[in-house]
Amino acid sequence: MAQNALARERLFALRETIAKLEGKPAPALAAAEREAIASEKTGEIQERNDLGLRLPIGLPLDAIIEFRAASSRDAGAASGLAMAVVTWMQKQEEDAGRFLPLLWIGDAVGALEAGRPYAPGLKDFGLKPERFFHAAPRKLEDALWLAEAAVESAAFSAVVMEVRGNPLHFGLTESRRLSLRARAARRPLFLIRQAGAEEASSAALRLRVEPAPSNLRPLPDGSKLAGSIGNPIFRLTLEKSRHPAPFSFLLEWSPHEREFLAVDKPSFTRSPGEKSAHSGAQLPASGHRSHRTQALGAFLAFERAS
Repeated sequence: MAQNALARERLFALRETIAKLEGKPAPALAAAEREAIASEKTGEIQERNDLGLRLPIGLPLDAIIEFRAASSRDAGAASGLAMAVVTWMQKQEEDAGRFLPLLWIGDAVGALEAGRPYAPGLKDFGLKPERFFHAAPRKLEDALWLAEAAVESAAFSAVVMEVRGNPLHFGLTESRRLSLRARAARRPLFLIRQAGAEEASSAALRLRVEPAPSNLRPLPDGSKLAGSIGNPIFRLTLEKSRHPAPFSFLLEWSPHEREFLAVDKPSFTRSPGEKSAHSGAQLPASGHRSHRTQALGAFLAFERAS
């Protein structure tokens, strides 16, 4: 079935290329748009979310939203932000008496670098593990077919899909198909791109996600607990948006309240004499050396010999 879906996508891409050369509208996208509009008029699509769920920055959750980690070291932050958003959605739906599960589609290559979701950690993060479904397709083609089927079914409150880098078989054509399905079903699709570059896509929103220093944990008397680590804070840079929004901002996630908090600037301070946990040098230059190359001494200027 996944191979049939891949063959259809390649056929659609070929038709779109021919249409562009002939100066005609892309038949694949036009047909999909007509299908979505007709379904909406006849009432065949799922009812629009009565909650009108929107991200804390004011963007609708009925499209593709991409969280991009520019490097592998930031993959945890991108996954954490996606987890926080779907947890926030889960709380909103619980308050409205809806208990739909969510689907997390993992990437086989990305799992080797960033790992897989851990049930006890999900619970500490505020998510309900009993309504969390995880899929690990071996191939990207299978993951794309699963994401499209899951979004179109409207059986999940949200679908999260991880992608490592910028794979060849996940381009603008596949992104448009997923975007049309998400818009028709009134369900969001969160795309986590690990160590990937910016590229053209049909995402309504793309954010570059980086970790930011957490504040100290507050005490009941209003003071801060020295040496503690508070709620996670994300540094978000807006790379693509259809609506006005801040270019770069900080966002704090409270797992206990399952709410986002605006952060003007991090108030992280260390106690006197307290050092960073990684105050030494970074990784060695290569495997056969015990440490990085030592800094050179003073440079002396000599006249040229010839």
